[in-house]
Amino acid sequence: MKRVVAALILKDEKILVCQRTRHQVMPLKWEFPGGKIEDGEQPRDALHRELDEELGIDAVIGEEVSRIVHTYPNGGSVELRFFAVHEYRGEIENKIFKDVQWVERKAMPSYDFLEADLGLVKDLAEGNLL
Repeated sequence: MKRVVAALILKDEKILVCQRTRHQVMPLKWEFPGGKIEDGEQPRDALHRELDEELGIDAVIGEEVSRIVHTYPNGGSVELRFFAVHEYRGEIENKIFKDVQWVERKAMPSYDFLEADLGLVKDLAEGNLL
């Protein structure tokens, strides 16, 4: 099972969402920034590294907000761990995505998110998390 961490970066009541490029797996889908936990790496350390690589920020990784295990129709499984990020140093710079946007919670369900993120997106939009 693939182990993945992702950030719910909050600013002014909005959450940062990112769109995959055409060349990535599941192209043009929206997701939260983050990535795979490498062997021997702690989840928070992995997320800190990923946010630096993807967005050029030095993030303060907060509490774990949600943990989801999802199996895709092709049989691949992923464990997703979502962490809140309320503060970071540096300016957000889009290093790998097609697009990066700050989105109000209620607008999130209108974005074409990855299948594994849909339950979390619904909970965020309804104000049930964070």
